[in-house]
Amino acid sequence: MAKKKVFSIKELEKMSAEEVIDKIQHHNYSLLTTLGSDNLRKEMVPVGKACNIAINYFFSTTGPKFNAEKHNQAARRKLVRVLSKLTPGSYAGMPKDQKNGLVIGFNHPSLGEIARILVMKIDIMGDKPMYFPVNLPWYEALAPNFDKIKRLGIVITPTITPSTWSKMALKEGTKKFSVANRLKRDFRDIYTNLSHDAVKKGGVIFVAPSATRQATVFKNEDVYNKHEDIIPTMSMLAVKLYSDPEMKCDFLPMAVLPPEDYSRGLNFRKKYKLIPGKIMTAGYIRKTYFTDTTVKRLDGFDYDFHKRIADKLPKHFWF
Repeated sequence: MAKKKVFSIKELEKMSAEEVIDKIQHHNYSLLTTLGSDNLRKEMVPVGKACNIAINYFFSTTGPKFNAEKHNQAARRKLVRVLSKLTPGSYAGMPKDQKNGLVIGFNHPSLGEIARILVMKIDIMGDKPMYFPVNLPWYEALAPNFDKIKRLGIVITPTITPSTWSKMALKEGTKKFSVANRLKRDFRDIYTNLSHDAVKKGGVIFVAPSATRQATVFKNEDVYNKHEDIIPTMSMLAVKLYSDPEMKCDFLPMAVLPPEDYSRGLNFRKKYKLIPGKIMTAGYIRKTYFTDTTVKRLDGFDYDFHKRIADKLPKHFWF
């Protein structure tokens, strides 16, 4: 693979987030390398290569290639068959005939649940569009095959999580910090706008409220006991979506139960369980958590959402 290209800081100061994304997707640029965090990019290269090889395999070995829609459907079916054997999972009780848009929030102990979620979505939710916010190192690894991933029915969009931001260790007051901070905000805005459009059309959004891989649903016992603030991932998304009075999107807490001897990786041939909680409907969320029309954060919603995930898991996964 050709060496990654870097932006100049002057370029980044003038470029929109959309232009930066296009350069990463189609022109072999790396924002992480530009910002001095090439080590974070390299951590995801092996997994990215494996995913890209697999994606190309699903398309090159299926047909009919003269019909794009049928070719995409065949590739999706083959993906389900292969991944069901390599990355097995059960998902009994997941909603099949959901008419409204759906946000599914899940605990994120490893990379392994991503493959199982993908199989579940394609198997029982068919061609509904599926959107995933993807941490920047993971995104840069997958970006070369963005268009093929989209043909599988998956739209990925970059985000810079608090954990990655901390690891980037940019010095406040510098031009790099300023540019990166603006892009971090703009990436989030792009994601929330895409989410709105997706669920308005009946699509599915998958999001890990922890915004990072962690073994437990709650970051620690203090968060569980409400002595420390919880990351407001879900309420920020809900506030954005429900600012549209016609939005009928529902929220579904989903517990991921990994195998006993799991690692932080893909855990091939080990079975996961995807366990749905009770759907929180748009009407219920509006009635319970929206205290006024100018609300910016939904008091209690993030905690209650996390608790519904935890209640489906053994207690050692709570915190």
